[in-house]
Amino acid sequence: MATTADFKNGLCIVYNGDLYSIIEFQHVKPGKGGAFVRTKLKNLKTGKIIENTFNSGVKIDLANVERRAYQFLYKDDMGLNFMHSETFDQISVAETMVDEPLILKEGIQVYIAFDADTETPLQCELPPFVEMEIVYTEPGLKGDTASSTALKPAKLETGLEIKVPLFITAGEIIKVDTRNLSYSERVRK
Repeated sequence: MATTADFKNGLCIVYNGDLYSIIEFQHVKPGKGGAFVRTKLKNLKTGKIIENTFNSGVKIDLANVERRAYQFLYKDDMGLNFMHSETFDQISVAETMVDEPLILKEGIQVYIAFDADTETPLQCELPPFVEMEIVYTEPGLKGDTASSTALKPAKLETGLEIKVPLFITAGEIIKVDTRNLSYSERVRK
């Protein structure tokens, strides 16, 4: 048992009989009335995100969830195939467990959350940033824009398309933010 004071991002709880992960939370103490906690919860089985408000100090059941490091191997008809980093055991999970499957490239390190009681995989957590090569983008010409934040489309090695600044060219390696699928920075060689 835990209380709302123990909330943190990524904490897995049991709510209404389902397993949820806390995406965001905010403690609120209004001028009038009792304090409460606003949360965004992600259902670990369906992926649906809900918003909920808990009264401050309410007892919450913690879920028995284990996070294990895995390495992405390949995609096939069965789904996405991963290998455990220490035991070298391989598992296959459905594409729906990953928020953006096109961000996965061979060798990327992820964490897969398992229900410790049933040993079933619940969700795949991507790293915050991934380095990827740009395979195609139009050349950006100086003077094309009036602002310094102009973006152009670029296709990455996995087929994912994102917006990048005009100075980025094909063949360069960039860091992609996996949380919002945006350009972060150019990687120096």
